[in-house]
Amino acid sequence: MGQSLKYRGYVFDLDGTIYLGDQLLPGASETISRLRENDARVLFLTNKPIDRREAYAEKLSRLGIPTSPDEVINSSMVAAQYLSQQMPGARVYVIGEKSLIDELADVNLTLATDSSNTDLVLISLDRTLTYEKLHFAYHAIKSGARVMATNPDLVCPMPDDEIIDAGAIVAAVEALIRRPLDLIIGKPSRVMIQVLLDRLDLPPETCLMTGDRIETDIKMGHLAGMGTALVLTGVTSRDQIKRSSTQPDLVLDTIHDLLPAVAT
Repeated sequence: MGQSLKYRGYVFDLDGTIYLGDQLLPGASETISRLRENDARVLFLTNKPIDRREAYAEKLSRLGIPTSPDEVINSSMVAAQYLSQQMPGARVYVIGEKSLIDELADVNLTLATDSSNTDLVLISLDRTLTYEKLHFAYHAIKSGARVMATNPDLVCPMPDDEIIDAGAIVAAVEALIRRPLDLIIGKPSRVMIQVLLDRLDLPPETCLMTGDRIETDIKMGHLAGMGTALVLTGVTSRDQIKRSSTQPDLVLDTIHDLLPAVAT
């Protein structure tokens, strides 16, 4: 007989929650396996925009958590879907990497080549960021282009350190234009929440969002009306939790502690 669980749906961040680099975090495989054995709905939700969801599904499967692309939602996929619906045919200038550009091309969005003839500047994690890219973006926005980002994360956790993420580029552009971006598409935005809830197909109060960031994972869970669990294997410490006005329902040392916490 399966274990009785408090929630029917479980949503997991990836970096700092399920794995760090190419290593699963303690208890990740066992936890996901046992949730699935109990007929729980499991999805993976990441703001990381440098690969397509097929690549994240392949990585999870390779590390020992069999996963299909339909079980993964990431910010680049959501951005492409949102822009194809809200700005079809838009000319987009991308501060980002090839996988994001390919996703936009798949939904017939055009890459902008003239800053005076650009509809949207889309900011993302870009490990090839240059002065020229920022210069183009700045002048496109001055000429009337809207400006959005795939995600607000300042850094991304790695096994030995952190890498700079899209939020640092967002900060630079906001300093240049002296105003906030028009929209951030990834966690914790309403855009990402709607895609997630549509995929879960469950009442939000029957689902748990688990991640390592208060400002994205936990905030999004609250906005969506879901339960929340914060793991201490990523970027957040207990001291940061104490100082935050946003509080998770559960605080776990690792994902290994999740099942005992949600058993009924």
